[in-house]
Amino acid sequence: MDLLEKYIHDNSSAEDALLHELDRQTHLQVLNPRMISGHIQGKLLELLVKMFRPQHILEIGTFTGYSALCMAAGLDDGATIDTCEVDDELQPLAQSFFDRSPHGHKIRLHVGSALEIAPKLGYQFDMVFIDGDKREYPAYYNMLMDQGLVHRGSILLADNILWYGKVVQPVAHNDHHTQALIEFNRMVTEDDRVESVILPLRDGINIIRVK
Repeated sequence: MDLLEKYIHDNSSAEDALLHELDRQTHLQVLNPRMISGHIQGKLLELLVKMFRPQHILEIGTFTGYSALCMAAGLDDGATIDTCEVDDELQPLAQSFFDRSPHGHKIRLHVGSALEIAPKLGYQFDMVFIDGDKREYPAYYNMLMDQGLVHRGSILLADNILWYGKVVQPVAHNDHHTQALIEFNRMVTEDDRVESVILPLRDGINIIRVK
């Protein structure tokens, strides 16, 4: 951690002890632990939830559950998060921390593709956190916008949208992750149904509001 990053951490609200433990266990037990949201992004998610006060949140890509727990901490009682994860091997770790959290009862963990699960849940989402397979970002966007899963005022948060800076570099013909993220950003920019801004936090978050 460099000095500026340390300053940011030192001058932001402290990380919850359970989240700190989850971060540690993720680094000990899981491949690619850098995929975890982490303290600063997690606190941003919590505060955004407190500001917008959504009743129904959809999360695409649970990983080990850090971001879901952060958002759940910001939710009012009675509000819920449906979080979808394709890797069933991650389910026991995530669920064990949900079970230990005072906010875990707000979270419903689904194993499988959000493209199949979300349309069957039966309601519109006030907030969506997109952090799944980067190659499917355009498909997630089309699903949300074209199948009536969001409404006027819904907030979409798309993570890793800068993809380590690869979105502004020459893209290899077989780099489907970067290609899909560039396409997603283009789709959002050209869609007059939404307004958006990319926040350069960590690997970039595209904050999108349905008009």
